[in-house]
Amino acid sequence: LRCLKCADAPCQKSCPTNLDIKSFITSIANKNYYGAAKMIFSDNPLGLTCGMVCPTSDLCVGGCNLYAAEEGPINIGGLQQFATEVFKAMNIPQIRNPSLPPLEDMPEAYHVKIALLGAGPASLSCASFLARLGYSNITIFEKHEYVGGLSTSEIPQFRLPYDVVNFEAELMKDLGVKIIFGKGLSVDGMTLRTLKEDGYEAVFIGIGLPEPNRESIFQGLRMDHGFYTSKDFLPLVAMASKPGMCACHSPLPSIHGTVIVLGAGDTAFDCATSALRCGARRVFVVFRKGFTNIRAVPEEMELAKEEKCEFLPFLSPHKVVLRGGRIVAMEFVRTEQDNDGNWKEDKDQVVRLKADVVISAFGSVLSDYKVREAMAPIKFNRWGLPEVDPETMQTSEPWVFAGGDIGGLANTTVESVNDGKQASWYMHRYIQSLHGVAVSAVPELPLFYTPIDLVDISVEMAGLKFPNPFGLASATPTTSSSMIRRAFEAGWGFAVTKTFSLDKDIVTNVSPRIVRGITSGPMYGPGQSSFLNIELISEKTAAYWCKSIAELKADFPNQV
Repeated sequence: LRCLKCADAPCQKSCPTNLDIKSFITSIANKNYYGAAKMIFSDNPLGLTCGMVCPTSDLCVGGCNLYAAEEGPINIGGLQQFATEVFKAMNIPQIRNPSLPPLEDMPEAYHVKIALLGAGPASLSCASFLARLGYSNITIFEKHEYVGGLSTSEIPQFRLPYDVVNFEAELMKDLGVKIIFGKGLSVDGMTLRTLKEDGYEAVFIGIGLPEPNRESIFQGLRMDHGFYTSKDFLPLVAMASKPGMCACHSPLPSIHGTVIVLGAGDTAFDCATSALRCGARRVFVVFRKGFTNIRAVPEEMELAKEEKCEFLPFLSPHKVVLRGGRIVAMEFVRTEQDNDGNWKEDKDQVVRLKADVVISAFGSVLSDYKVREAMAPIKFNRWGLPEVDPETMQTSEPWVFAGGDIGGLANTTVESVNDGKQASWYMHRYIQSLHGVAVSAVPELPLFYTPIDLVDISVEMAGLKFPNPFGLASATPTTSSSMIRRAFEAGWGFAVTKTFSLDKDIVTNVSPRIVRGITSGPMYGPGQSSFLNIELISEKTAAYWCKSIAELKADFPNQV
């Protein structure tokens, strides 16, 4: 109820998927949990995942106009998680857009073969929207035996359970999307050229960055020495702790004593908190720069702090000390900034830390030449990633699109979801152009539907059929046609305009007589639910209303 329902909501602008936050919060306040979940999944097919792991303090919550208020900003992520978890418990499938013709009556363009490589957030999002648009021959190829990509293999169970990822994948599969496991992109098997030969007209690459960025001082070190990369450690933790992820029953990594985690990103803090759960007695998170340069989102850092991880800034790894084939310590040199702002190592300042295990979390790269060659003939940029148009997600090959980590634009799960969302529309536009159909450059993606939306709640009164019994009274919500339009877009069934007069009788000084209703309780502000004695005559002309109502009726023929 604290939400201000801002007209130009900064929370929505701060969300990569442009989630209509104020609307789903209103639905929750009205106990319409299905309506809230419908709004969330309409904009974000991975709405529950994002509700659990989104860095909201950097996104929607950071933009909330109540951020500086005494009670703080709205807990948007918590509300999003709540609404989508309630929907998950309903066990309701997703269905095709009811306004689409039956599959057999869809134009030929909607039956073309579409491939998505990798089953991570970007691909799941892209496939969901393509299926909602009406495409019926969509296949995801995943080299592992599980869906979710990094959401499954690198985000710990205590932050994102596997059944959440699987639930969202099942919603996508409800629309007919197929997933083939154990088949990845490689020059030895499936390549872009072989996909083209097999008749695929469009491909989306969402394979992430599969290899760790390993520094030279760690060359030759293995897990039996006590060294892990984040790409080794987190999947081992996930496979041992996420029920249903895979058929294997592997134990958690055996971690003991002191652990050093290198890095200052989200992955580093996931490694740190996971190491504690695997038996570490003490965990040091060591990074090259200061606290103001930490790349991890505040939520991740706060969790590590609460769990008593130690932070050591301004240290760069210099040497690994082994004894008897096991890591016993690491040597670091201090880092400092010069007058030009460049970070430099001071070899005269050496710090030695005893350690039993070292986990490197210095990011990920695409270094496997077999995968790179399988992407031929697309062009790569100077960072070794495919060249991608940030608006269309199209690569140098018009029929190939890319998103997520491999696109080089996304840093979070929700940004990967939006990459897939954007790509779906421009893949649709590209495919339709091959069949001579022009599609708008402005995305108009369909909503999320379930069998609940097929329930007929229309009513007839005075010879008129109303799509539903919910409407706007002749009061503040019908002050202008744009307000009525927004209401119709949100699903309201009818609207009663304010009284309007001839120009000679126009009211130019409408009095702002607004009195709190007796049902509103003692509170003032956004908690108010009713007002009395509002002026019910419009200050707008008859010509304005006649033209506006004709436009509204043309755009919303079923509304009254």
